[in-house]
Amino acid sequence: RATPPPTESFTFIINEEEKCKDRTPFLVLLISSRAAELQQRRAIRQSWGSEAAVPGADVLRLFMLGVRSEGADQDLLLRESEQYHDIIQQDFLDTYNNLTLKTLMGMSWVASYCSGARFAMKTDSDVFVNTAHLIEKLLRPLPPPTQNYFTGHLMKGHRPIRNKASKWYISEEEFPDDRYQPFCSGTGYVFSGDLAAKIVNASLMIKYIHLEDVYVGFCLNAMGVEIVPSPHSLFNIYKVKFSPCGYNKIITSHHVQPHEHILYWETLQEKKHIC
Repeated sequence: RATPPPTESFTFIINEEEKCKDRTPFLVLLISSRAAELQQRRAIRQSWGSEAAVPGADVLRLFMLGVRSEGADQDLLLRESEQYHDIIQQDFLDTYNNLTLKTLMGMSWVASYCSGARFAMKTDSDVFVNTAHLIEKLLRPLPPPTQNYFTGHLMKGHRPIRNKASKWYISEEEFPDDRYQPFCSGTGYVFSGDLAAKIVNASLMIKYIHLEDVYVGFCLNAMGVEIVPSPHSLFNIYKVKFSPCGYNKIITSHHVQPHEHILYWETLQEKKHIC
């Protein structure tokens, strides 16, 4: 597979450059999505991704998209963007192999248009995020100014998978070494706002690989940024069986369906006081 061009060479088709004009968000949510995932975006807007989800915290939500090869749904997407103003899109193909480009787009958006943001979180549209627990228990207690802060589900000592049948296969040509630097699972990681520009700058010097979370780990390593290990079971890369008291104490749960985003969030709001 040819190495994609550096991220500099992609252009925004949909941008929200005014979104931070009169505000300095406490948390920017960068949610990886695809054009067809209309239901997921709708559910996230109504639940944990609502900008009013956490009283007293300024949360900003953005869905990150590339383009589809057949160009379908673009008109729908533009309409959705006009309605909600929470979509950013660049002109790279929206494929699994381009997830790194998608994340770098989100980071360069923060660096260019929202550099005052205190924190950002990158996650996926099939991940439930307990934004209240994230902000109240993890981020608000941190002393300002927080810099070079990066946390999530830590992956350490992982080796490249050379089996072509694996979703995480990587060729020796793309990555010749036999071990990755520590990284955090792309299902959900959190970082201080200053790191967005630093990661984008590091990416200009680091050979592209398509495994987005591994690649961000390389960038952190190149800058000498140590990942902060998170308390056990806060960031979950699997689906956690739902219970209000269980979900009250976690930040992420993976493989969540659109209706579950809403159900889990509403149940959590109603029942968290009993835990």
